Amino acid sequence: MNLVYQGKTKDVYKLTDGNVLLKFKDDVTGEDGVFDPGANTVGLTIEGAGKSGLRMTKYFFEELEAKGVPTHYIDADLDEVSMTVKPATVFGKGLEVICRFRAVGSFLRRYGAYCEEGQPLDAFVEVTIKDDDRNDPPISQNALEELRILTKDEYEILEALTKKISRIVKEDLSAKGLDLYDIKLEFGRDALGNVMLIDEISGGNMRVYKDGQYIAPLDLEKLLFD
Repeated sequence: MNLVYQGKTKDVYKLTDGNVLLKFKDDVTGEDGVFDPGANTVGLTIEGAGKSGLRMTKYFFEELEAKGVPTHYIDADLDEVSMTVKPATVFGKGLEVICRFRAVGSFLRRYGAYCEEGQPLDAFVEVTIKDDDRNDPPISQNALEELRILTKDEYEILEALTKKISRIVKEDLSAKGLDLYDIKLEFGRDALGNVMLIDEISGGNMRVYKDGQYIAPLDLEKLLFD
């Protein structure tokens, strides 16, 4: 296999059969040693974070596949901390899609004059461009169409899938007494051009609280499966 990309939290390898191998790391996003799923820099390294993230990703991707959600998932190897996936073409140079159930993080920083911290939101979906130099700016549906990053139909599919996936994750966490505040997802096109979920679903790309207290990524994995 050939290394084709080194990401913040995963390394990406091209396999001889045309599929892709994702190798999960123990690095997580944040700033100054504080975890933040919305950050675009590696903030800290947590031993076991890679395996924890993969375990959650395996669980959620297999559940989503069973419920008819299109994903790039093929299988996962917890011992090797790796996941085999279908190849995907990202939108533009990559998008992040956030579904928000509470006003926290960058949403609160931007709109704090109009909302309070933790204020409920109705599965609010927003899209940001993956662009570290510009701090991953939000982008509107019209701008996505104007810049030919995706079509109107693709945006509608992406938004509907984001809400469906996020509510499935939220319901699973709620069964454990956990409250999903927000979650960050990524999508791409498969070989036929269809929209599918890619990347991961783990404690590293969501904010979860219990009784009003934030739950760290490794603690979240333990609470979900114990």
